[in-house]
Amino acid sequence: MSVGWSEWPAPAKLNLFLRITGRRADGYHELQTVFRLLDWGDRIRLRVRADGRIVRQGDRLPGVDDPADLAVRAAALLKNEANCAQGVDIHVEKRIPAGGGFGGGSSDAATVLCALDRLWGLGLGEGRLAALGVRLGADVPVFVRGRSAWAEGVGERLQPVDLPPAWYVLVDPGIHVPTAALFQSPDLTRDSPPAKIADFAAGTVLDNAFEPVLRRREPAIEAVFAGLARIGLPRLTGTGSGCFVEFADPDVAQDALARLPRQWNAWVAAGVSDSPLRDALARPRPD
Repeated sequence: MSVGWSEWPAPAKLNLFLRITGRRADGYHELQTVFRLLDWGDRIRLRVRADGRIVRQGDRLPGVDDPADLAVRAAALLKNEANCAQGVDIHVEKRIPAGGGFGGGSSDAATVLCALDRLWGLGLGEGRLAALGVRLGADVPVFVRGRSAWAEGVGERLQPVDLPPAWYVLVDPGIHVPTAALFQSPDLTRDSPPAKIADFAAGTVLDNAFEPVLRRREPAIEAVFAGLARIGLPRLTGTGSGCFVEFADPDVAQDALARLPRQWNAWVAAGVSDSPLRDALARPRPD
């Protein structure tokens, strides 16, 4: 690594189920979901600058200008809120597919918030950083807090949950799903009965409100579901196009992956209870 740079993980997530239980007066939807953090994701490299500038380095997502980039927005928000005079160079190594529902942009933002809080010497703490994260996106707080969690509200009310070890065959169909348009779909079920943690633990809550909508709209997603049904129970994550099947054994997951069509963008990742970012922040900072 070049002098002055530090590297930080930005893990992906899965939604193990997702229900919409109502709609608020401000137009936002009331959700229930379980976020499962993964051991795989993007990598963020940061280098503190003395001139106060926030500079995005390296490749960008197509069509996303720097001021709209979530990593840049996170740094700018933190700098403004903390009245910090320092700046930062930001380099994002993207591994998480955009629009797949794996939480890439939200995780990048959370990693920037948490790592810069440390690198800039701010000491705001997890609670204040999570509150800032909500302003960037509803999924950001779970990455800031760094634990797999039961979530309600718009996804910001979190209760850590202990989940059994699991490995996931993940597939990216290559469809970028526009989340805002999806929430406006007339086919979306917005009044599902609230689930209980006990129901989820018993394995009776696995549905995703967006699955039937996307399977009808996108033939590529329907084709992936049909293919994954040969190795297990296919599910959709979040509001994206990403699909997955859960396994209790890593070798079984790898064998299942080998049976999928070779042209698919598919891989295996492990679920974790504590985020790789949380682990990285717990390590002593080099002098």
